[in-house]
Amino acid sequence: MAKIVLISCVKSKLGTKAKARNLYTSTLFKLMLSYAESQKPDKIFILSAKYGLVGLEEELEPYEKTLNKATKEERLQWSRKVVEQLKEKADFESDEFVLLAGKNYLEFILPYLHKYSVPLEGMGIGKRLKYLKGNKNAIKVGQ
Repeated sequence: MAKIVLISCVKSKLGTKAKARNLYTSTLFKLMLSYAESQKPDKIFILSAKYGLVGLEEELEPYEKTLNKATKEERLQWSRKVVEQLKEKADFESDEFVLLAGKNYLEFILPYLHKYSVPLEGMGIGKRLKYLKGNKNAIKVGQ
């Protein structure tokens, strides 16, 4: 059994190609990554609206795409892609997933996962930031 953390992408990005862990520049993303690393998981992936499932060290070009404005059909197609990518890297039956993403990123993925938690579920951006900043295990992120 592996512990896997999935983090959603964010709008704020560098203007040039970079490793995925560095491409996303918002405080929210940095806090989610810090929280994810504090969980000592076996793997961490980013849920990218453009690229699907992305490893932290993968080099990505910046992009402007979000699932928050996508149609239900677009989100369903994206989710199918992510599930196929995830099947190659995880065991849906036995792995434990920690999901740091909103409803639009998770709604069609959740039915495939058997063991998962969504610590930020139902929280707006302000509450997410407060929760993540208050996590004593997380590394402090500069403002």
